[in-house]
Amino acid sequence: MELNSEVPTAPPRDASTVVMLRDTPRGLEVFLVKRHGLSDVLGGAYVFPGGKLDASDSLLDPLAHLDQDPAQLHAALAEPETDVRTATGLYVAALREAFEESRVLFSHDMASAQAALLQDKAKPFNALLAELQVRLQTRHVLPWSRWITPRMPSVSSKRFDTRFFVAAVPHEQEATHDNFEATESVWLPPRVALEQYWNRQIELAPPQIMSLAHLARHNSVDSVMAAARATTPPVILPEAFDEDGTRVLCYPGDPAHSVAQRALPGVSRLLYKNKRFEPVDGFEALFA
Repeated sequence: MELNSEVPTAPPRDASTVVMLRDTPRGLEVFLVKRHGLSDVLGGAYVFPGGKLDASDSLLDPLAHLDQDPAQLHAALAEPETDVRTATGLYVAALREAFEESRVLFSHDMASAQAALLQDKAKPFNALLAELQVRLQTRHVLPWSRWITPRMPSVSSKRFDTRFFVAAVPHEQEATHDNFEATESVWLPPRVALEQYWNRQIELAPPQIMSLAHLARHNSVDSVMAAARATTPPVILPEAFDEDGTRVLCYPGDPAHSVAQRALPGVSRLLYKNKRFEPVDGFEALFA
């Protein structure tokens, strides 16, 4: 993965990402999609399904199409500075992107999910929900973390303020890539995904590296969801500096970061070397 030399100057755009999980005989697995190589955001990298907040996301009728009151969603997001309408829109954006990129509809109604898959994909998400009278499942879609792209040369020339949500894929639904924004997809245990990154089989950006290392500390969907319910989503704004000609990304709790309190377990910095981001003390340091 190449480091972009352009310094983004625009303010970060609100965005949402869904870390989709499932339990398997080999343990916890996470769903990853490979961005189209021509994408201007992390092209060719494996990511969690997600994208920017659209204006329509905040216009969805919550009484008709959500299983929670917007005030409950706002409280769970734990962002008092964010208005209720935007907070609700961030949940909708997460579930919309999950449907658009992985064909998973977060609804208890399997018949509605199957009907949605048969619809013209170009139809607006809100219109589709209204036509099928679908109520989205948000009670088990939980805020996990908040990543803000720093104002510095990075792997993208754009900045995002992305809320990461965790959720189990609804029973009897199968996640797959859309063959448009994403060209491949895979279910992997978090550690295996990182091993494939280390072996240069796949590319990952720093938020995915750090998130997968965090998830690797859990052995089941229930464990992840319990942790999400028990903690306030950490805000992670990486800070960068050069040390002996090497770009360093540090995270809250690192001695060089302006925030002293740790936000994540494991390593507190990544180095950009060998054309990728690596922990200072090697692969195993991700899980220490």
